Amino acid sequence: MDKPTLAVIFGNRGFFPGHLVKEARKDILTVFREFHIDPVMLGENETQFGSVINFEDAKICAELFKSKRESIVGILVVLPNFGDEKGVTDAIKLSGLRVPILIQAYPDDLTAFNVERRRDAFCGKISLCNNLRQYGYQYTVTEQHTSKPLSDSFKNDLQKFLAVCRVVKGLRNVRVGAIGVRPNAFNTVRFSEKILQEHDITVVTADLSEVLGVANHLTDDDSEVKDRLESINSYIPTNGVPSASLAKMAKFKVALDRWMAEQDVQATALQCWDSIQKNYGIGVCTLMSMMSDRLVPSACEVDVTGAVSMYALQLATNQPSALVDWNNNYADYPDKCVLFHCGNWARSLYPDAKMSYSDILAGTLGKENSYGTMAGRIPSGPMSFARISTDDQHGAIRTYLGEGQFTDDPLTTFGSTAVVEIPNLQKLLKFIVKNGFEHHTAISATYSADILAEAFGTYLGWDVYRHS
Repeated sequence: MDKPTLAVIFGNRGFFPGHLVKEARKDILTVFREFHIDPVMLGENETQFGSVINFEDAKICAELFKSKRESIVGILVVLPNFGDEKGVTDAIKLSGLRVPILIQAYPDDLTAFNVERRRDAFCGKISLCNNLRQYGYQYTVTEQHTSKPLSDSFKNDLQKFLAVCRVVKGLRNVRVGAIGVRPNAFNTVRFSEKILQEHDITVVTADLSEVLGVANHLTDDDSEVKDRLESINSYIPTNGVPSASLAKMAKFKVALDRWMAEQDVQATALQCWDSIQKNYGIGVCTLMSMMSDRLVPSACEVDVTGAVSMYALQLATNQPSALVDWNNNYADYPDKCVLFHCGNWARSLYPDAKMSYSDILAGTLGKENSYGTMAGRIPSGPMSFARISTDDQHGAIRTYLGEGQFTDDPLTTFGSTAVVEIPNLQKLLKFIVKNGFEHHTAISATYSADILAEAFGTYLGWDVYRHS
């Protein structure tokens, strides 16, 4: 994983103690080393202690940021004292950067409340945020209004901010591959390419026949096929799966990998139900699972916005995500339900999974044409869910997100499953159906709702429902 790069602005004001900036630089560099962050900041001798006090300092700072704009993912503003709100805001404006901004302000020490040590950053932060708002900038604030950079509180804020930066940068540049057409019966996964493109999300398409055509011309002796077959067998137990089915999976994976590399896509949505089974004789669930597990999320049923939702969760957590159906009630428990899919979830979500066939499609197409799904259950632990959807009537992107728990409640069924408990689940379900959201949602096995809410709402300007 590449080290993130943050631009840093130290605010300062002429009649406040400037030596506090020098102390702040030391604190920030200590924290940056701990979190492996590359800083872009003025040198101590370029301005007074490398701070921004006036418009001249702002111009110098902006030029530095411009020279590193390709690598900068966010801006951290540090207020060791009141700071010059206009100077800081002008530095950001002149740099041309449109990245997330985190505002930190030092607390005062009541035992050193004198001219030499008094900070007033408590007040300066309010003035700075007022100016940023006037200039049209969105920004993130720390959990505590003032906090020391070496405190656990600020470190937690910084970690969340880095995740927000990953989500914003990733979603502003993502290319999603749509392979095949939406299954005719699945109107629920319709979406607007134009709305996504307006928000810098590019959809790249391919007919399923293009991938199948390449796969059908590959032989069992092809070195790439042998390599993919070995990776499949090492990824998941394949006991009982016909060797011919595994060979077909390997060939399809070679063809898909080639197309993805050519198109430079970071996520995919595949036509998996039920054209691939009818026309090629396998399921591609395991192949999609393998991609998601290596952080290249893959959604089924050509659910493109589902794939984007998976990608957003992955960016927030640096962990694999999955696409699931809101599928069943769990007995009479109003805050519990069953999540389900045939079986394309990243294996790290359920380590005991094994390869199987689609129990549903096998009834009509035969087991021999349905191998390739994964069967297993997600164990108990934390979970987040998120859904991104295009609203064609209003030309906007709508989202919902929240958190809950995977549980170990008893469940006997087939496919890939999980039981989850979500506070006020009935309220969430009512929101989903009243607002016409899809039957799919994306999940991950960690908490990330606050990160996504900040990224989606503050910086991407999307409509956000944060369930609680």
